[in-house]
Amino acid sequence: MSAVTPVILNIENVSMRFGGLLALNNVNLSVKQGEIYGIIGPNGAGKTTLFNVINGVYPPSEGRIQFRGEDVTSLQPFDMSKRGLARTYQVVRPLTELTVRENVTVGACFGRENLPLEKAEKVADEILDFVGISQRHDMLAGKLNIAQKKRLEMARALAARPILILLDEVLAGLNPQEVTDMLGVVRKIREQGVTIIMIEHIMHAVMNLSDRVFVLDYGAQIAEGTPQE
Repeated sequence: MSAVTPVILNIENVSMRFGGLLALNNVNLSVKQGEIYGIIGPNGAGKTTLFNVINGVYPPSEGRIQFRGEDVTSLQPFDMSKRGLARTYQVVRPLTELTVRENVTVGACFGRENLPLEKAEKVADEILDFVGISQRHDMLAGKLNIAQKKRLEMARALAARPILILLDEVLAGLNPQEVTDMLGVVRKIREQGVTIIMIEHIMHAVMNLSDRVFVLDYGAQIAEGTPQE
């Protein structure tokens, strides 16, 4: 008998209201350890709201979230980071007055391992090499182009040593070659044993990468399955 792959994230009956707007409507999903789980749907479907609920930006109006078997429904983003969940943002948010290396060092200092500065800097160097922007380490983050900022965003999240990473449209704004290169980085992340949930609008990319795909529309689940399904 083959071993059953454990579920790393479980979302049960999660709804999110902003006043009269129902942004998420009774969402249920579970993500297995080691998989790439794609989330798709039109603009305004609730995809980023779902990420914000998962990583603690908003507590859900209803429902509960379990991460690695623990109920984390009411935890804050820094609590989630300490437990091994990291994320990127669709609109990149570098600390523009710090260097690339300093940005990634911050991720290592406040991540799962809570590293002291000297160790955090070593992790930052490793991760910058991993994502392919080590040659820009001493550049101010605000001076990077969009493709480099996307890699920096990813590097900062990876420096937190996540067990699960949420990637919010890491391919948006990239040209075809940059998309191909970034897909290679995403595959390498999974090879490191990190579970990935990704929101993406570039359909060929999400379908080629994902083990399973979840479809949101008007805050509600309308489909889930393998890309073939």
